[in-house]
Amino acid sequence: MKREEKNQMTRQRIMESALKEFSDHGYAGSSVNTICKEEGISKGIVYHYFRTKDEIYLACVEECFGKLTIYLKDHLDLENKNLEEQLKSYFAARLRFFHLHPLYQRIFCDAVIMPADHLKDDICHLKHDFDEFNKEILKRLLLVADIRTDLTKEEIIEVIRLYQDYINAKYQMIGTKEIDLKAHEESCYKALTILLYGIMRRK
Repeated sequence: MKREEKNQMTRQRIMESALKEFSDHGYAGSSVNTICKEEGISKGIVYHYFRTKDEIYLACVEECFGKLTIYLKDHLDLENKNLEEQLKSYFAARLRFFHLHPLYQRIFCDAVIMPADHLKDDICHLKHDFDEFNKEILKRLLLVADIRTDLTKEEIIEVIRLYQDYINAKYQMIGTKEIDLKAHEESCYKALTILLYGIMRRK
């Protein structure tokens, strides 16, 4: 086996153990010792590939958002659907991804809703492509929406983004330790429908 292949396999073993550890215990409750123990890898080997626990965690965050974004791009079908159908399809696709890859659920929730303060900038950078993809989805949704003429798509997207931040802040304010992903996704979906349709009864 070539050295490069062996290095890739060793790194993957570390990542698999790290994903399970961060999924089970979150960032704060996880340790490099447990990551090593699960795969029988020495600390020296782990620190050969990752300098710190933060670096291991950020690698897991990057993998989570990278795979989620690719999955949505490959599996999200919005053709010939009205606005509400597109919204439902989008959130259904997100939940399907996490059903297929349950280890990413807590990593996603922790990174989006309750990131460690000193890692916020790094996480924001790592989920940039995911955020940009979401902006493109919102732009597409607005193409089939009869929006007010005094508002631009950019203004609407900014309001939606701010409201999403509010939903996440709500979890932080009540001190939630673990996030129910399905409930979170339903909250996001409902918030979008309120922002897009308002509170008036539909005719």
